Amino acid sequence: MTTANQDSYMQDSQGRLVPISLVSDIDKLRDQTVRRIADEVMRMKALLGEFKQRVREDIYTFADLSASRYGKAWGGKKGNITLTSYDGKYRLIVAVDDTLAFDERLQIAQQIITECLDKWSSDARPEIKMLVNDAFQVDKAGKINTARVLGLRRLEIHDPDWQKAMQAITESIQIAGSKRHIRFYERDEQGQYMPISLDGAAL
Repeated sequence: MTTANQDSYMQDSQGRLVPISLVSDIDKLRDQTVRRIADEVMRMKALLGEFKQRVREDIYTFADLSASRYGKAWGGKKGNITLTSYDGKYRLIVAVDDTLAFDERLQIAQQIITECLDKWSSDARPEIKMLVNDAFQVDKAGKINTARVLGLRRLEIHDPDWQKAMQAITESIQIAGSKRHIRFYERDEQGQYMPISLDGAAL
């Protein structure tokens, strides 16, 4: 219960101090219920954080030990690693996902592509125009869909200007950051590895 004087006031969602005598019993009970559960959630969050760190350290310690048997130091902390139990029942994967971004050369590529479409005019297939327009659309946060832009490179168009634009796209790619994910799997009766989720919404 958030109060200036816990016996006299409760603070509402707008920061106002409401005399506790004016707060209904059901509102008090709701507040107590939410806070009790929230305290448990925060404890679980802290435990999961500690668990994730401990698992990561265990994996890297094992990888270092495995590499040392060949007289090498394991240098894969920026890469992926997969470990499987001896009986194949459990598998854990450390996956490193890079977040990609584009520098100013993406705008140059877009200009060249626009010039290509203008040059081809009626000869340009409608689906290509649609793919190009979709690729350079931004979302509500003002970000370009990386997969759509990179997908343009799969189009088999041999026009030299188009190829120049594809080169500009490739050279504009920058790694903006990386995230390391630890995923756990259990093999089912059909031999498929199914994810073991620690997400409360999936339990």
